[in-house]
Amino acid sequence: MMGMDGELTGLENIKLRGLFLGLSKNEIKNITEDVIEFSELGDFIKIPVRTYSSGMILRLGFSISTAINPEILLMDEWMSVGDSDFKRKAEMRLNSFISKAGIMVMATHDDELAKSVCNKFIRLEHGEIVSKGGF
Repeated sequence: MMGMDGELTGLENIKLRGLFLGLSKNEIKNITEDVIEFSELGDFIKIPVRTYSSGMILRLGFSISTAINPEILLMDEWMSVGDSDFKRKAEMRLNSFISKAGIMVMATHDDELAKSVCNKFIRLEHGEIVSKGGF
């Protein structure tokens, strides 16, 4: 469940993940409204995450992970679920993150997505590097 506690509400998971990421209570408070707004969960943020669809969990996890402006962002098949509107919105947020000199490492099977948000790639087959380069 993307490192979330299913018994906790979305709001409680924002706080919990913030603590796991080393944020102070004030920093968590500062990102909470952004996470709620970006995730578009509305009042669902107040109910247990175990009741969320996989797309809702993705929205919340992605929103938390990108709200903190990490130096390095690791993403593993992060866009395999979610509607097309949220995917576009998430791509714009990632492009903004990358333009601020952030580093993102992404695992994906979606070549078009990789080309749209990455400037370098390593292609693996059966755990072996078969090609690498830039887009």
